[in-house]
Amino acid sequence: MINQDRALFHQLGGQDLFDRLVDAFYRRVEKDALLRPMYPEDLDESRRHLALFLAQFFGGPEEYNALRGHPRLRMRHVPFKVGQAERDHWLTHMLAAMEEVEVPEPARSVMHGYFTSTSTFLINHKASEE
Repeated sequence: MINQDRALFHQLGGQDLFDRLVDAFYRRVEKDALLRPMYPEDLDESRRHLALFLAQFFGGPEEYNALRGHPRLRMRHVPFKVGQAERDHWLTHMLAAMEEVEVPEPARSVMHGYFTSTSTFLINHKASEE
């Protein structure tokens, strides 16, 4: 992680921005026929985990690690079929959520880059494997 990224938590006003971002993201996931089946019926815990993870990643307190341990993103996503379509839906919803909560520059570009590269990294299924 680039050190300047760690300062984004405070530049963006703290946990509130990440909570709003995650709420905006999950409102979209709830309506997405491709992604919704990948999540538990009750999204409260998923919301909390993602908000804490993002806040920590971008320089906030290490509450996510205290709650769940090391993120191990790739390992945590192994049980799910994440192909290009799932990645694209996820990224579309996250970028729209960033727009909705009005993440300002330069944080917008940094976060956009992180979400793009990480969502691509988590692809674990190719269309030809079906």
